Amino acid sequence: MSENEKSEFSDEFEQFEASETGSSDPEHEESLASRAFNRFVHWTRETTFVVVMALALSVLLRTFVFQAFYVPSSSMEETLLINDRIIASKLSYRFGDIHRGDVIVFQDPGGWLPEPLPETGVRAQINTVLKFIGILPQNSGKDLVKRVIGVEGDHIKCCTVQGQLIINGVAVNENAYAQAGTDSVTFELTVPQGRVFVMGDNRNHSSDSRAHMDVQDGTVPMDNIVGQVVSLIWPFDRFGKVDTSEVLAAVPAAK
Repeated sequence: MSENEKSEFSDEFEQFEASETGSSDPEHEESLASRAFNRFVHWTRETTFVVVMALALSVLLRTFVFQAFYVPSSSMEETLLINDRIIASKLSYRFGDIHRGDVIVFQDPGGWLPEPLPETGVRAQINTVLKFIGILPQNSGKDLVKRVIGVEGDHIKCCTVQGQLIINGVAVNENAYAQAGTDSVTFELTVPQGRVFVMGDNRNHSSDSRAHMDVQDGTVPMDNIVGQVVSLIWPFDRFGKVDTSEVLAAVPAAK
């Protein structure tokens, strides 16, 4: 036991003894109360500092490194399911290139999603704060999750008689992740510079680039991309990395 601990124990024992005998020392009691108050102030100051630093770090990570989102629809099944929680890395395309097959989160380029209903009440305000900090996954109603099918310069055509996409002259077998319906819309385009062409894995239930061909052939500006989906974090039994498509990645670059 340290000298300080011995002193505090002695003080507490004396206080107990005084209460038992009915006697008390006002100065001694005032000293004990003062020490207790100082300890409380010190603890409060340290705790506040730790909490503020943790919140600041969380906001910085959410803003510049990664961000949590939740999946609101079935458009990416079976890769991602409704209510899955995912992590999007914001560093992937700051220090590297985007690739065909990447699963990305991007902001609505305009007209892809209906206007979200405004949240009201105290609970909505609390949720807004928790989302800003990064404790709750983002759900602004303006973010989408899709797979990159083509990058700038790629020539994409739908489809072969087997219902496969043709990218830069190569027929692509996407059976490993894509559901039926790739050929539900026929199209042909060359992806403009600084943009990507995206599709959901659940092809018959995805309002993706194919549904917005009237504006820039349905392509999405690179500036709208929030980040690459790198991990599925909830539910725990499906926790793991969200892989890119090796089949799409293997397609040769446009000539």
